[in-house]
Amino acid sequence: MADKKPTFEESLKKLETLVKKLEEGDLSLDQSLKVFEEGVQMANFCEKSLNEAQGKVEKLMTDAEGNRQRVSFEEKE
Repeated sequence: MADKKPTFEESLKKLETLVKKLEEGDLSLDQSLKVFEEGVQMANFCEKSLNEAQGKVEKLMTDAEGNRQRVSFEEKE
């Protein structure tokens, strides 16, 4: 049976839990390193998910005539 890929929301919740564990300071150095490593993996997964979603939204943006147009999310000054 294959493992189910976590959703963005599940990964973000797990990341929040891991950060809380580290902030509490009750872990040994070895435990802290393992929790930190898992947190980095969760953060990377969340970042990848957000980048993929951003790409999809950019592709789906349309202009007033219904034509697709690429729109950047960066703020314009």
